[in-house]
Amino acid sequence: MNLFGLTVPPLLLDLTGGACVLVSLYFLWSKRAVYWHWSNLSLLPYFLLFLSGGQWMLAGLQVTYLLFGIHGLYLWHLEARRARGEIRFNEPLWYGVTWVASLLIFAYTVAVTDFGAAWNWVQFAAVTLALVANFGTTRRWAWSWPVWIAVNAVQAVFFWHTGYWVLFALQFVLAGMSVYGWREWRRDEAREVAFA
Repeated sequence: MNLFGLTVPPLLLDLTGGACVLVSLYFLWSKRAVYWHWSNLSLLPYFLLFLSGGQWMLAGLQVTYLLFGIHGLYLWHLEARRARGEIRFNEPLWYGVTWVASLLIFAYTVAVTDFGAAWNWVQFAAVTLALVANFGTTRRWAWSWPVWIAVNAVQAVFFWHTGYWVLFALQFVLAGMSVYGWREWRRDEAREVAFA
């Protein structure tokens, strides 16, 4: 990819995005807000990678990830302040606004995608599942982890096809990390129920 006169190899974009995602998941396990910063940092290299390959839905997904990232970071901040008894906030508005914006971006990327190419249906499945998983992650719901595992499975097939080898290998690492995250979040939910 040519960026400001420099040739950036796709492998470099692939590696950079993958490293940021791995760091982000480490912080997501413990539900630390720094997760959102690392996750958002991964979006630019992935956006450029998918844009250069003509994968419009996956490029558009990076934009929705950014919306979820900003939304999730601020939502976790509001929820922490609410838990300390400092504020109350309009939950339906905050929980719904980013979801609506993400669906509009998704609709646009679907509209510009040629579904005559069979592999674009695989891309469509991965993006749809990722949107659902992202919504669950912003709410810190444990069921988001198995959805992420499904995203990893579908994306592994797609990235094998496109030759994004780092992203392909990363799907297996992320799936393993998701199993651990799912177990930890389910324990947290069990503790919350016990203390309620």
